[in-house]
This record gives sequence, structure tokens and C-alpha cells, in this order.
Amino acid sequence: MDILKNIQGVRDCIKKAALLVDRDPSEITLVGVTKKKSMELVQEAADNNLLDFGENYVQEAREKIPGIKGAVTWHFIGRLQTNKAKYVVSLFDMIHSVDSIKLADELNKHAQRSNRHIKILLEVNLAGEETKAGFPAEDVLSAIEYITGLPYINIRGLMTMPPYFNDPEKARPYFKKLKKLRDSINKSLKNTQALQHLSMGMSGDYEVAVQEGATIVRVGTAIFGQRF
Repeated sequence: MDILKNIQGVRDCIKKAALLVDRDPSEITLVGVTKKKSMELVQEAADNNLLDFGENYVQEAREKIPGIKGAVTWHFIGRLQTNKAKYVVSLFDMIHSVDSIKLADELNKHAQRSNRHIKILLEVNLAGEETKAGFPAEDVLSAIEYITGLPYINIRGLMTMPPYFNDPEKARPYFKKLKKLRDSINKSLKNTQALQHLSMGMSGDYEVAVQEGATIVRVGTAIFGQRF
């Protein structure tokens, strides 16, 4: 497997998708999803200038992160149980999957104990899928108003995972909805920091996500190959 070639191929696709809609490709962060991937593969990617990585599982991250060399940024992108909050606060730079007020409270508590300010994204369940976590779209603004009052939490944006489709075009409406929601919330916020990020798009649909405003794409298979 040619990791460098794969990384460059994804970056080329991001650039092409961004330019198609008159966006600056440098606005988009590529996060390499390293779930179930060896430390050797992750280190090879880091050595080839991929400096943002996403992990889904706390235990795997606790074993992997300390062993990766370089100035890399770690994103937690999986479903997070409140009893694991104390670990992610110390391991990760950004948490994409905050899906409840209870979890935000727990993260704030542990961040305060560690004297760290934690960047988070709120996960939004736009399709109403029972198998997926996330705030309903209509609850996001009130959640932001509450979480903004937590002193050790910094809300940076929104994240979503649309239903799985073979055709990436079918995911487009969900990406559009998340951007519309973010923009609407930013108009409503008073005297607070505007939401910057939209974390949306994975290996099968990240180009469409970029066209619809993604600032972070989470790509695993297209870089590291299939999981087994």
C-alpha cells in the first residue's frame, strides 16, 4: 500500500471539489481515520505530512496515541460514553461527537480537573436514525446556549453522519442541511464565538461534503485501505 500516494490522491480530490465551488482548499482539514489500523501505518502517514488523525475507540486510542511521533492533532470521532470522558480530555485535541448535555457536563468537569480547555463539535442526527447518536436539529441552538456557559468547553462547530448510501449524491441533502443549520445558528448567537467547523464526509462522499461546505472530512478507507 502506498500511503503517500493515497494521501495525495485524497488531497487532490479535496482541492478539485473545493475549487469547483470557489472554495479555498486550505480551509479543509483532512483527518485520517485510524480505527483498527496499526501504529506503523499511522506513523507512516504522519511521516508523510498527514498531521490530523481520528480515533473511534477510547481504549485503542490510549494504546496508540502515546506511540505516534510528530506534531499531530488527534480527533475523537466515535460515540463517547460519559464514563470515558476523563480519558478523551487528556488524549484528544478535538471531540467531534458530543451528543448530549450530560456528556458536555462530564467533559467540562474533567477538563477543569486537568486545567485544559477542550474543543468540541456537536453531533447532529439529521436523519432521525435511532441507531445513531446526536442532537435533533431543533435542539442544537438550546444545547449551544447551555454549553457555552461551561467554562472549559469551546464549541467549534457541528458534525453529522448521514445514512449510508452507495451514491454519494444521496448524502448531499444532509450536508446542505448541516450547513444551513450552522449558518442559521450563527445568525442567532449573541456575543459568542460563531461556529466555524462542519465535520462531514467520509471516504465515500467527502467530495460532495466539501462542495457543500465541509471544513473537516474524516477519511479512513481511501487512505489506509479496507478494515478487516
